[in-house]
Amino acid sequence: MEGKKQRIVVKVGTSTLTHDSGSLDLRSMERLARTLADLHGLGHEIILVSSGAIAVGTESLGLPERPRELRMKQAAAAVGQCRMMHIYDKLFAEYNQSVAQILLTGDDVDNPDRAEHLRGTFSALLSMGVIPVVNENDSVSSAEIETGHHKVLGDNDTLSAIVAGLCRADLLILLSDIDGLYDADPKVHPEARLLHQVAELTPEILEMAGGAGTWRGTGGMATKLSAARVAMTSGFDMVITNGAKMENLYGIVEGQDIGTRFIAGRITQ
Repeated sequence: MEGKKQRIVVKVGTSTLTHDSGSLDLRSMERLARTLADLHGLGHEIILVSSGAIAVGTESLGLPERPRELRMKQAAAAVGQCRMMHIYDKLFAEYNQSVAQILLTGDDVDNPDRAEHLRGTFSALLSMGVIPVVNENDSVSSAEIETGHHKVLGDNDTLSAIVAGLCRADLLILLSDIDGLYDADPKVHPEARLLHQVAELTPEILEMAGGAGTWRGTGGMATKLSAARVAMTSGFDMVITNGAKMENLYGIVEGQDIGTRFIAGRITQ
C-alpha cells in the first residue's frame, strides 16, 4: 500500500475525543486534525466520522450525567455537534484544511436515490480537497441513541463502514481506546494476545467481542466486528487501532502491522 493514494475513512470514538469528565480533549483533537491534514497533504482523500456530540453537549449544558430521556439526548446532541464542528473547523484551518459537516439518518443510506445523491456530495467535496466530517444526525434520528427500533446505522462504527462502502473507500480505520482485537479481555487477562490480522470472521472471532466501552461512548468490540463484516464484504480492509497513538495512522496507511487489520474478501457466514 506504500505510495498508493488512497481514499480513507477514519472513525474516532467519544473516548478518544473527550476526557473522563465529558469535556473535549483538545490535545487529542489537535493531533487528529494535524495528522489527517498531513495525510491529505500526502495525496490521500480523507473522510472523518466523528462521535462525541451527546457527551460534549452533556458537559456544555452542565448536566450531571448523560441524559436518559430521548428528547434531552437529542437536545444535548444538537448543542454538542455545534461545539465540536466549531472546534474542528478552527483546528483544521490551522493546517489550511477545509472541512464540511454531513449529518446522516438511516433513510439517507437506506434509500437508493438519497444514497446516490449523498455519494455525489462526498465525491464533490473530496474532489475539491475538503475533508467531510460525518456523524449520525442524533437531533432527528433515534437510531443510535434509542434502542429497540428499526435502524440502518445504529452506531458510528457501523456508520463509518457504510460511509466507506458508499464512497468506495480503500481503507477504514477505527480509532478506539484499545490497541485492537485481543483473544481475551486484556483488562481481565494481562496475558491476552493482540491479533494483528483477521482474515475470516469465524464464530471464535465473534465470541471475542466484549461489551460496550466507557460511559461516554456507545460502542464496544461487538459493533466494531459488525463494521468489519460490512467492510470485508464490501471489499476494503478495516483496522482497529488506539486513538491515543495518532501517529500510528501513517504506518497503517502504509500497510504496517499496527492494530488489528481485517482483510477484505473472506467472510464465514
